[in-house]
Amino acid sequence: MVTQLEDIYNTYFKDVFLYLYSLSGDKHIAEDITSETFMKALTSLDSFRGDSDIRVWLCQIAKNSYYSYLRKKKSFVDIESLPEPASEDNVEQEITSSEASMKVHEIIQNLKEPYKKVFTLRVFGELSFKQIGNLFAKSDNWACVTYHRAREKIKARLGDYR
Repeated sequence: MVTQLEDIYNTYFKDVFLYLYSLSGDKHIAEDITSETFMKALTSLDSFRGDSDIRVWLCQIAKNSYYSYLRKKKSFVDIESLPEPASEDNVEQEITSSEASMKVHEIIQNLKEPYKKVFTLRVFGELSFKQIGNLFAKSDNWACVTYHRAREKIKARLGDYR
């Protein structure tokens, strides 16, 4: 069991850290919450049903931990007070911009499935279209098309905020 946990930690630490860093824009917060994520995963590993990839499960724990952190710090930003993003076409770049991050993440969370999950796996999980297709038991072409449709939906909704 300990070896299994070490393997999970060693395999997915970087993915979870990068995901949290993309959410927070702060390396120290990302490090702290990544540690917290693995502690929570350790205590609830027996509740992991295997319905999804373990990376997705860990990122879900990470996201929930990050939002709990924000609630504790009362750091939610009023969307109206955010400056307009510089680029209309590069959704991925806007995600890494901490100022636009909350707006983009809100839009992503409101996407319907499978767009939300495919986009999240591609951008935050850094999975290939082939890997995403395999997770959904679909082709890599399906994953690519779904990702690009999700991207277009996000761009359109970002345009509504401008």
